[in-house]
Amino acid sequence: MDEAARLDTEALRRIYRATQQIAPYAPAIEAERRMPPEVLEALIAAGAFKLALPQALGGSAAGLPTVLAAIEAIARADASAGWTVMIAITSSLMCGWMDDATNEEIFGPEDSVASGVFAPMGEAHPVTHGYRVSGQWPYASGCEHAQHRMVGALVRTGGMPEMRCFVFKAEQTTIVDTWDVSGLRGTGSHDLLIDEAFVPNNRTFSLVDDPPRRIAPLLGVPVFGVLAAGIAAVSLGIAHSAIGALNTLANSKATLNGRRGLAQRELVQLAVARAEAKRCAARAWLFETAETAMLTAAEEDTPAPVPMRARLRNAACHAVRESADAVDLMYEAGGGASVYDHNPLQRHFRDVHVATQHMMVTPQVQALVGRVLLGLETDTSQL
Repeated sequence: MDEAARLDTEALRRIYRATQQIAPYAPAIEAERRMPPEVLEALIAAGAFKLALPQALGGSAAGLPTVLAAIEAIARADASAGWTVMIAITSSLMCGWMDDATNEEIFGPEDSVASGVFAPMGEAHPVTHGYRVSGQWPYASGCEHAQHRMVGALVRTGGMPEMRCFVFKAEQTTIVDTWDVSGLRGTGSHDLLIDEAFVPNNRTFSLVDDPPRRIAPLLGVPVFGVLAAGIAAVSLGIAHSAIGALNTLANSKATLNGRRGLAQRELVQLAVARAEAKRCAARAWLFETAETAMLTAAEEDTPAPVPMRARLRNAACHAVRESADAVDLMYEAGGGASVYDHNPLQRHFRDVHVATQHMMVTPQVQALVGRVLLGLETDTSQL
């Protein structure tokens, strides 16, 4: 087996230790809608934000199975923390499209954190030695503590517009406080506002047209596949926590007549069994596919083949949907107690259903996978 397809146990041990520090801050993350300094410090110390970066930049050069296991573990402690790390890890993959000097400037510092919005919500105009970029980008998860922020924009120079990514220093952007939402409240996924800011040529690239340099193992896997799989890992972590929360509730809550605890009810027992089956089965397929993707990437010098890309996206979409179903089962099994703010089930319910709304894991993506499986002519550039 290729080394990158194996789990990096030492990196994961650091992550697991960090989750013990993070879990007590979950209420504060929810209430304050951001990561407290103590949580960020624990994640930085554990190397969470640098898991996928090459060792030359202080990273762990981890493969996809390790990255997913780390994100899942952090999401079990707090979904918003897991999501924030997932976005930072995915954004760090921009190192594959930039030169060594630029990467050292952005990712070299020990506490470096990046965030990004891939959607081309802005406009970019070529100028001498670079571009001028303007626009407003929603869903900029983790932007509040990222020293560098990436955005997507369209370059119109005649003919079809080109979609490119641009990396800015934090001070070149303005955060617009818009993230007042139902779930994943602590991700700080506010809007980013940029007004005619300059970005040099060494900080811009095309994810669609420019192949990455494979300076880290994960760069052999399509970045959109990594993003979708990361969303799935967060969702699986939420489902795991929801099953645990229901277990705690069921063993402490009696029915109204006081004769029989919730755990003794057959329908509750069935719900727990079904939820665990959904979580475990979806997780097994996701991790199997992640391992296969890494092995395929190790063998191929060309861009990832369409069947592998489609399989990874399908497994990710499936894991998100099954995780949400598992959480729903636990929320319903908890009865009226599930709706109280002090009950973690209500937060798990809200968090996982925000995850399902991400464009990388929608039913439309699975329909695209279906076209691939049926052998129909399909635009696969977004797989």
